[in-house]
Amino acid sequence: MLKFADDTKLGNVARDYADIEHLQKTIDELLVWADTWCMSFNTAKCKVLHLGRNNNRHVYNMNGIDLQAVETERYIGVLISSNLKPSQHCTQAAIRASAILTQISRAFMYRDRKTFLNLYKRFVRCHLEFAVPAWSPWLAQDIEVLEKVQRRAVNMIVGLTGRTYEDKLSELNLTSLSDRRIKFDLVQTYKILNGIDRVSPDIWFKTVEQNNRLTRITSYSKNLVAVRSRTDIRKNFFSNRVVNLWNNLPTDIKDSRTVKIFKNKLEPMRF
Repeated sequence: MLKFADDTKLGNVARDYADIEHLQKTIDELLVWADTWCMSFNTAKCKVLHLGRNNNRHVYNMNGIDLQAVETERYIGVLISSNLKPSQHCTQAAIRASAILTQISRAFMYRDRKTFLNLYKRFVRCHLEFAVPAWSPWLAQDIEVLEKVQRRAVNMIVGLTGRTYEDKLSELNLTSLSDRRIKFDLVQTYKILNGIDRVSPDIWFKTVEQNNRLTRITSYSKNLVAVRSRTDIRKNFFSNRVVNLWNNLPTDIKDSRTVKIFKNKLEPMRF
């Protein structure tokens, strides 16, 4: 069970009917707890998101009312789909960011590289990158739908001499959104491995210290070992996609004393 403010998420692996009964019993106990503390759940707002191809999509209920099954649900700003692919979230993020960019472009007729660029960074790019380690896309079409917004913003800026998108990025001292997502992943990895974020590293990663096999990456104790994956979703999940990126970083960067030093050393790198 996960709680954030007044939002409650309840999840369980349901391999057989016993697991289904366990989850339903937990829902019933949650209702008893709410009644004890003079609280109530809004059943109309309670949804069920079924995950997995072999899910039997059992109908759960609260106080005898069947809960609605949905294909997508937003959790702390991230749109989660039943297939666990980030395509819908990428589309929604691009639409929101593009709408704000349009408003800014209408309000500022002269779009210089200082003011207009700052407006883009503060009010547009944040929508394209909010919580991005949780939903970083791997399909070319999803990557492009996000990059297209930044490409449009860059083309609006006057006075640039570069012909291509890459030339204009270099002129503005910007990097592509793809490169920025890689750096966000690496910063998040650094925080987890160094205990800065209050989560156990063992939940997310397996280090070479925990691996009995001797390989070329065992020379550094904080290097990571990838988990074998049969699906693209698992392969591109945060804890797997960062393994090679992290292991290929120079040792002096991985040994940075603070997050700020790590970010400063990471900034000039290109991926």
